Amino acid sequence: MIDQFDNDLTNSYGSFSPVLVVGAGKMAGAILSAWLEPKEDREGLDPETLYVEDPGSPEDVLDLLAKYDVVPKARQELPTPPQLVMVGVKPQIMDGVLKDLASRISSETLVYSIAAGRTLSDIAKHLPEGTAIVRAMPNTPVMVQNGMTALIANEFVSSEQRTQINDLVSGTGTVAWLDNESQMDAVTAVSGSGPAYLFWLAECLAKAGERQGLSPELAMTLSKATIDGAGSMMGLFDISPSQLRENVTSKGGTTAAALEVLMNDEGLAPLIDAAIEAAAKRSKELSG
Repeated sequence: MIDQFDNDLTNSYGSFSPVLVVGAGKMAGAILSAWLEPKEDREGLDPETLYVEDPGSPEDVLDLLAKYDVVPKARQELPTPPQLVMVGVKPQIMDGVLKDLASRISSETLVYSIAAGRTLSDIAKHLPEGTAIVRAMPNTPVMVQNGMTALIANEFVSSEQRTQINDLVSGTGTVAWLDNESQMDAVTAVSGSGPAYLFWLAECLAKAGERQGLSPELAMTLSKATIDGAGSMMGLFDISPSQLRENVTSKGGTTAAALEVLMNDEGLAPLIDAAIEAAAKRSKELSG
C-alpha cells in the first residue's frame, strides 16, 4: 500500500531548524531550489537556518546558494544539533559521512537520505541507536518542482517528523509513502529511472519523424511538445491514461494504426516489462 498525504499541511518550510545538507550535488541542489524558493501558498525555507557541507558543489548549485547567502563548507559549525540532515553524498563515501554525523546529531534529529541503494538498516548501523531515518527516492523532475518522491520511514520517525518532512518534500512535487522498503526497488525502476525512458521516447519519436521527411529541428520540437502536453493532461485531468488514450483514438484512424503496432504481443508492453525488471534487479544488486 502507498499512502499519499494531504500536502496542504502548513504554509511554511521552517518547521525544521537548523537544517544541515551533506552533499549538494545536482539532485540535492534541485531539492534545495524547491525548498528555498517561496511559493504562492507557502514561504521558503529560512536560509539562515540552512547549512551546507560540500565545497565541491556544481556551479549552478553554488549560484543558487549564493543567492541566499549560504556558503558551503567542508564542515559547518551549527549553533545546535540539526533537526534535519539531508544526506546526498556518493555511495563510496557514505559510511564515513554517517560515522561523522553520529557525533553531531541528537535524539531529535531526522536523517533524510536521498542516496540510492542505501537501505534504512544500512544507514542506521552507522548512527546512534534510535535515530529517526527517512529514505527517499526522488526523480529528476524535482528540478522543476514537478518530481515524484517515494519515502519510507523507520520505526523511530515520529508522526510530527513524518508530517514535517512530508510538507517539506511536497515542495518538489508529488510525495508517496511506502509501507514496505522492498517496494523501493520497483519505485526506483518506475519513477526513479522513469524520466530517462521518456527522454529516450522523445529521441525515438523525433528520429522517426525525420525518417518521414521532417527536419531534425521540427521533429524534435513536435516530439518534446507532445510529450510535455500529454504529461500535463495526465496531471491536470482526473482521467485514467487508458481513457485519455481512447479519447484520442478514432476507429480506423491514424492513431489506431500506430497503436496496432505498439500494442501487439511484440510491441511496447513487453519491452517496458523487461526494462522495469532489469532496473529493479539492478537496484536490488546495488543495495546489497
